[in-house]
Amino acid sequence: MIDRKLTGTPPTIRLPEGAIDTQCHMYLPGYPALPGGPGNPPDPLPTPAMYRQMAEWIGISRVVVTQGNAQQGDNSCLLACLEDLGDMARGVAVIDADTSEQELDRLSAAGIVGARIMDLPGGAVGLSQLEAVDAKAAARGWVLAVQFDGSDILDHEARLSGLRSNWILDHHGKFFRGAAPDGPELAAVKRLIDGGRCWFKLAGCYESSRTGGPEYADIAAVTRAVAAHAPNRLIWGTNWPHNLARTTADYPDDGLLTDTVLGWLDEDTRRLALCDTPERLFGF
Repeated sequence: MIDRKLTGTPPTIRLPEGAIDTQCHMYLPGYPALPGGPGNPPDPLPTPAMYRQMAEWIGISRVVVTQGNAQQGDNSCLLACLEDLGDMARGVAVIDADTSEQELDRLSAAGIVGARIMDLPGGAVGLSQLEAVDAKAAARGWVLAVQFDGSDILDHEARLSGLRSNWILDHHGKFFRGAAPDGPELAAVKRLIDGGRCWFKLAGCYESSRTGGPEYADIAAVTRAVAAHAPNRLIWGTNWPHNLARTTADYPDDGLLTDTVLGWLDEDTRRLALCDTPERLFGF
């Protein structure tokens, strides 16, 4: 069991009306974890109803739900969550080279607007299928959410620069070995952004920070560098329900975390990252 705090003192930084959370996972009973994934989160299962309570606390109006690794390539739980949430939600699913046009039609009709590449342990579809998934996503006008060890971004830059879809570098880039604001990894991020199809997601700073909380100074420095270069290419997400936290003691306070991360941006950039940019990117 884990105590996920769902309400409390609102963030000091007030989110603008219509704010969009572009990174979270949700679960409903009846969808077991599949082989290859990390398992479902600890009980109680983090449901859409629980998410709505957290969203009201933080000031979130709209949400993009990403397929969790627990269900691997079976998007059934994700679609059930989208149906529960209604018009406030869009989804990012898992597809691969073998996904049929009929299935893509079904996913689109259910509110799916993106596909996930997750090239880390537990991920369902990795970089080996990047171009195949990109081709299907581009044909539908979907976005790609791409996650890998960002410390290796120079090895992947050529492939990423050739993507036909709009795509998101997930989770602050996940530079597990660290990245300096003026270093080669950030230079690659800036080049990719300048190529016209890359966006940068602020979510899950604790997953790759080497300096740790509550300041996450290393992630703050990277975020500020990207924001200074391209303030209109940032999006933000809660990363709820913080699946790496397996105990109540490890579970972050969403109000405090929101203030920390959004505090790295000025007011105009926050408005872009929370509303204008994700609204266009995800087709709200």
